[in-house]
Amino acid sequence: MPVTVGAHHLTLFTHDMDRFIRFYEEIFDAETKFDLSEPGPGGGTLRHSLIDVGGGFALHPFQMPEPTGYEDGSMQMGKRGHIDHLALKVHDEECLQEVRRRLVKAGASDGTITDFGAVRLVSFKDPDGMEGEVARWTNSKRVLGFEERKRELWPD
Repeated sequence: MPVTVGAHHLTLFTHDMDRFIRFYEEIFDAETKFDLSEPGPGGGTLRHSLIDVGGGFALHPFQMPEPTGYEDGSMQMGKRGHIDHLALKVHDEECLQEVRRRLVKAGASDGTITDFGAVRLVSFKDPDGMEGEVARWTNSKRVLGFEERKRELWPD
């Protein structure tokens, strides 16, 4: 049995901390635990926050005094950098559908649900362009491959 009990937080960079916090609070009902401004390395003001997205997991975004070059995400798999994407877990289909609706309303997703059998998910793009998913486990023991997966389009 692992000595760890899951993930604690993911650190990333953003151009606009206010926009970043607002997105995760509005879409996911996340709670900002802290939002600090302090002297940055080499001068200027560094801002960082800890945003609780549930289940003991948090996002730890940094807005540096000068751009790092790593603030922008990518939707192209394999070209996203060291961390490819973030997946947030929901407990049931009702919650998945509610978050799906919020994401579509915010213009962050086309609302397509991808069904891999054992996992159902909806993809989104956060304000900085980072690929994200909201996923839930199903009762199925079978995992469908990329060729077998099913797609449920957002109703127009």
